[in-house]
Amino acid sequence: MDVQVVILAAGLGTRLGRPLPKSQTRLRDGRTIMQQQVDGVRAALGPDVPITVVVGFKAMVVMEAHPDLLYAYNEVFDSTNTSKSLLRALVTSRPGGVLWMNGDVVFDPRVLRDARPWIERDETFVCVNTAAVGEEEVKYTVDAEGFVRELSKSVTGGLGEAVGINHVCAADKAVLVQELRACADTDYFERGIETAIARGVRVAPVDVSGFDVVEVDFEEDLRRADRIEAGRLRMDAVTG
Repeated sequence: MDVQVVILAAGLGTRLGRPLPKSQTRLRDGRTIMQQQVDGVRAALGPDVPITVVVGFKAMVVMEAHPDLLYAYNEVFDSTNTSKSLLRALVTSRPGGVLWMNGDVVFDPRVLRDARPWIERDETFVCVNTAAVGEEEVKYTVDAEGFVRELSKSVTGGLGEAVGINHVCAADKAVLVQELRACADTDYFERGIETAIARGVRVAPVDVSGFDVVEVDFEEDLRRADRIEAGRLRMDAVTG
């Protein structure tokens, strides 16, 4: 399987109120959020999968903690949002599809194992949770064929939430790059996906509701993330 992975970790992470980049927040098991992500990616997609991290705020802290990864730098991290960080990664990526995730997502690695068939077929998708539709979360609707039609925090009548793990196929990457360029500096990358959809890109919603995924913005999110890891470790101990 030819896949490359991007982690978006350039932001200030002010809502969590920690002095380090949010990706370097430690979970109860001792790993940072980013180490949990890297371990999950390699467990699901193979130990040699290339991983590029988009850094900005305190970039050297991240790079020194993970010297075996690749890096792209968003030098305007303090005035831009994830649309521009993803743009940095895509324009420097090699040919082929790209799987990307927000740098504050803690997830059960089985999410990526479930999404693997879409990756292997090189299809564009967003992972979604249909069990919850939070007011402040990125929500989605679908068209008559079941592909994503709307994707934003302002969606009305959302069918579920996007969890922050996504894939763009090789054929769609150039269009997404163009749309990310056109995004406002403060736009999330979901805006680029929405406008790419308007240009004919078909985005599948991949339902991963059966597995735990949490984006860590606040202390309560961090406690939920710790419970995910504790539950996974107990399951691993039982199944051995």
